[in-house]
Amino acid sequence: MNAPFYKFDYFNFEVSLIIAVVIGIGFGFFLERAGFGGARKLAAQFYFTDMTVFKVMFTAIITAMIGLFYLAWIGIVDISLVYITPTNLLPQIAGGLILGFGFVIGGYCPGTSAVACSTGRIDGFFYLFGVMLGIFIFGEIFPYIENFFYATPMGQITLPQLLNVNYGLLVFVVVVIAVGGFIGAEKVEKIFAKKLQGN
Repeated sequence: MNAPFYKFDYFNFEVSLIIAVVIGIGFGFFLERAGFGGARKLAAQFYFTDMTVFKVMFTAIITAMIGLFYLAWIGIVDISLVYITPTNLLPQIAGGLILGFGFVIGGYCPGTSAVACSTGRIDGFFYLFGVMLGIFIFGEIFPYIENFFYATPMGQITLPQLLNVNYGLLVFVVVVIAVGGFIGAEKVEKIFAKKLQGN
């Protein structure tokens, strides 16, 4: 085992921050090149006229899942050292709903709003300002919602642990779901494109 690199002291904390910045810039660049710096492109998925975001993000998920599975299987990555954010089910569901609502209304998620700002889009600046304002408000009201924030703790749990299934089997099932999702997304796009043309 020789990965994750940081856990095996290949570099220190300061270097890890530099690497994170470089990866972040690269990620933002490719998001912009894919058209994810524009609210219309992102919001189109909620109208089922352009499912590019769904297809790209699902592809990223299964690529990372398959890559991590095989790197662990051949002994390069010690998967037990990969950090997993602890699950607090109800507050995280609530947070996801709030984020999703903001995504539908504004057309951006926090990451894509930063990409939009980097290319000078005015709506991206307003959205990112809203993100910062939301963070400030959350910090101010946190003492009042702290109990809810830490409610329903499940620890650092993964889907294979939760469902009590083999990791490889779960990877296979997710890949099958992804293929079905891609086929379905193509059909949905065609259906709603025809409806728009009819109007």
